[in-house]
Amino acid sequence: MLTGRLTGQSALVNVMISATEKAGRALTRDFGEVEQLQVSRKGLGDFVSTADHRAEKIIIQELTKARPGFSFLLEETGAIDGTDPEHCWIVDPLDGTLNFLHGIPQFCISLALKKGNEVVAGVIFNPILDELYWAEKGKGAFLNQRRLRVSGRRHLDEALLAIGTPYQQQAVVNDINYTGRLAGKVAGIRRFGSAALDLAYVAAGKFEGCFATHLKAWDVAAGILMVKEAGGYACDDRGGQDILNSGSVLAANDHLFDPLSKILIG
Repeated sequence: MLTGRLTGQSALVNVMISATEKAGRALTRDFGEVEQLQVSRKGLGDFVSTADHRAEKIIIQELTKARPGFSFLLEETGAIDGTDPEHCWIVDPLDGTLNFLHGIPQFCISLALKKGNEVVAGVIFNPILDELYWAEKGKGAFLNQRRLRVSGRRHLDEALLAIGTPYQQQAVVNDINYTGRLAGKVAGIRRFGSAALDLAYVAAGKFEGCFATHLKAWDVAAGILMVKEAGGYACDDRGGQDILNSGSVLAANDHLFDPLSKILIG
């Protein structure tokens, strides 16, 4: 794990990293015994396991101990009002649950801090690969200790993109339409099953861009900040900045954001 090996981040981000890593250890143990987990279904293709709940509980405990007044917005528990409504933790304890339950190591914990209406810090952690992405507003984005920069590719026919394909029937129809718009224009399209990691990969230059709809704030809050701090751009599916409330995101490097916007948004 990474605590103690990073330098340059604030005390607040240290708190976030510590909580995320502790929850990540629990997820790693559960991943090794995934067949023993209790799993329930929230909806078609939408599952929650004891691993989700356990990781979320750890994060709540660790963050409350460090910053007792802050509020929470959590995927499994919902909203928890604190005495300090100006600060809100936005938490997805396990983004990529379906991957997790099938033994695919493409999942993460996503944690962001919103101050007022602005996300000011974010952490995305894949505990299986020991990859910790983190960002602070105005201070850059990082993978472990390495500063991140979005891809420098300038041409769509060189671009590798991630497209989110949710399980809702109409959403799948919509995303097939979006994928069709890109066919023949880009080098490749991937669907990895974790919106948070897709955004982290855009920040790291692994993807030139990503696009997804039918999301929640906890899916994207940390990743949006990372993309922007790494020199990229992001908007919702109407071209605006109400990403946390819109349920959609288009993120890309600085060269391909405009052409992708024209294709996917119009």
